[in-house]
Amino acid sequence: MALIRSVFQDELDNVSQSLVDLTAMVSTSMTKATTAILSCDLKLAEEVIATDVKIDDYQHETDSRIIDIIARQQPVASDLRALVTALRMGSDLERMGDLAHHVAKVARLRHPNAAVPPELVSIIQAMGVTAVAITEKTGVVVATRNTQMALEVERDDDVMDDLHRKLIAVLIEPTWKHGIETAIDLTLLGRYYERYADHAVSVARRVYFLVTGTYA
Repeated sequence: MALIRSVFQDELDNVSQSLVDLTAMVSTSMTKATTAILSCDLKLAEEVIATDVKIDDYQHETDSRIIDIIARQQPVASDLRALVTALRMGSDLERMGDLAHHVAKVARLRHPNAAVPPELVSIIQAMGVTAVAITEKTGVVVATRNTQMALEVERDDDVMDDLHRKLIAVLIEPTWKHGIETAIDLTLLGRYYERYADHAVSVARRVYFLVTGTYA
């Protein structure tokens, strides 16, 4: 029985590591997507778009392993909760990869022109930095199950929400001079970054639930 439990624990640890790997992958994608949108880098945008397929495949493979573990081991109590929660976290992380992909697609669509006007570069750059910082902290939360840090992720998301509000405030000013098309692009970009951070918060909340049995 001890050997069987040891093998099962190794499988659980491997699932957790896969989620950490996914977190690193989507963080890298968002870093590159932000660089692509701000520097009009078509090659980098294409790289992010191509990488999204790899993220999807990795998440699907992780889900398949989780389902296989549940079918073979028939876990109960905290073990079952850990595996079901991992499925949901994987879905959130995959969606984060999709949102980085969407940012890159805007960069590709507007190339060789800049999608972001000069006066808004600092806000989009700050949103990108904030998104990556939140993701990196979320990765630590997944790896360590640190509930205090999980709560911090939600507070960090307030920074992203503030940046999003600042962006929208600029777009609705009567003095806006860059046209409807650019305003739509920036509205979408703001939404992509905001939702990306929301999904990271969702992952952190799930870890908190996994450890405590209650929602933050």
